[in-house]
Amino acid sequence: MREYIVKLTPVQLLVLIYFVAVSISSFLLYLPVAHKPGVEITYLDALFTAVSAVSVTGLTVVSTADTFSPTGVAMLMVMLQFGGIGFMTLGTFLWMATGQRIGIARRRMIMLDQNQTNLSGLVRLMRDILLISLAIEVIGALILGTHFYLFYDYGWKAYLYGAFSSLSAFTNAGFDIFGNSLEGFARDYFVQTVNLILIVGGAIGFPVLVELKEWFTTRKQKPFRFSLFTKLTVSVYFALFALSMVTIALLEFNQHYAGMAWHEALYYTLFNSITTRSAGLATMDMTDYSTPTQLFLSFMMFIGASPSSVGGGIRTTTFAVVALAIFFYARGYNHIRIFRRELLTEDVRKASIVFGVGVMIVATALIAVVWEQPEHDLMTIIFEVCSAFGTTGLSMGLTPELTTPGKLTILLLMFIGRIGILSLLFLIREDRPPAVYHYPREKVIIG
Repeated sequence: MREYIVKLTPVQLLVLIYFVAVSISSFLLYLPVAHKPGVEITYLDALFTAVSAVSVTGLTVVSTADTFSPTGVAMLMVMLQFGGIGFMTLGTFLWMATGQRIGIARRRMIMLDQNQTNLSGLVRLMRDILLISLAIEVIGALILGTHFYLFYDYGWKAYLYGAFSSLSAFTNAGFDIFGNSLEGFARDYFVQTVNLILIVGGAIGFPVLVELKEWFTTRKQKPFRFSLFTKLTVSVYFALFALSMVTIALLEFNQHYAGMAWHEALYYTLFNSITTRSAGLATMDMTDYSTPTQLFLSFMMFIGASPSSVGGGIRTTTFAVVALAIFFYARGYNHIRIFRRELLTEDVRKASIVFGVGVMIVATALIAVVWEQPEHDLMTIIFEVCSAFGTTGLSMGLTPELTTPGKLTILLLMFIGRIGILSLLFLIREDRPPAVYHYPREKVIIG
């Protein structure tokens, strides 16, 4: 067994780690101690919940508040933490704490888990990610817990609710402990604002947070230059956020927002522009939106969060590079230039492949679920499939009604969304030596 594991490639070993984590998590959630008295769930439901937790998606076929005991909730929190910041981040911390050497093989696994392109500086990166993540989660837990304690009748449970809510928001998991997500706080703009900050912190990408930390600590000693990744990631993330705000407002101005107070409409638009990217927390029923808005939000969930973040989807930079490639090609340029830098041809190729494969995966899953459950509205199924692929967790009510094949399809989508399309492709990729010869080249008609 050990010899076989040694022969696995880093990406195969990483996927195996996530598979084992899901298996153990599903077994733990299936145990009676994880459930409230008198509550029983099937193993498939436990497996679905485990995949949703490890992939930090938030889609659930059972109610978290009504199903799981305090022990089960604690198990879920551990799963969200591992799934959110990545197993290799916590693994690196354990290796460092036990004095183990972090060799090339482990560094390659870290690189794949965090979607990095360079082996150097990975250990320091993992340390920074862990410390920054824990600091943000603790601060969020204290702020939310204190607010719940002062303004709601939760007693000392307020801090448990605050801790769970902070963890769920920062990891963009979408799990809730209240039974109705954040719909009970639809007019509590303080709770919404704190959650929005936590969601953005998790979805913007860990390298961005690390660079912000370095800029904050060194800006007085020496000039600091942000990387192209950070500039592109932040620009695209907030550009898509602005696009979502404008689009939702225009589509719902005479629909769901008709007759609504301006501040209510503003916060519904603000919150849904952020949460649909990968978080899955909801302050309203998504079925209240019109079909065009639901379709637009499905596309936003398909794009997902930033690379090397807690979110899924094709990722924001993939969408940006594909859009830039189309624009520059239409203008007659051979290279993509942005922020006084040129993008590598290899990165453009990767983005095109990820986008294309993402479309095929979602389309295949959509056909499978529609075929299995034809009684449901097509828009509801599109929303559910995009939510699973983007590890978002929002639903229009389909999740509890999924059949066994439907659950398995959504389960697989959540897993793919967490490990990423490139990791999925690398599973079947072989290391080949450079070609010693080439065939004659010939053009084909395209388009």
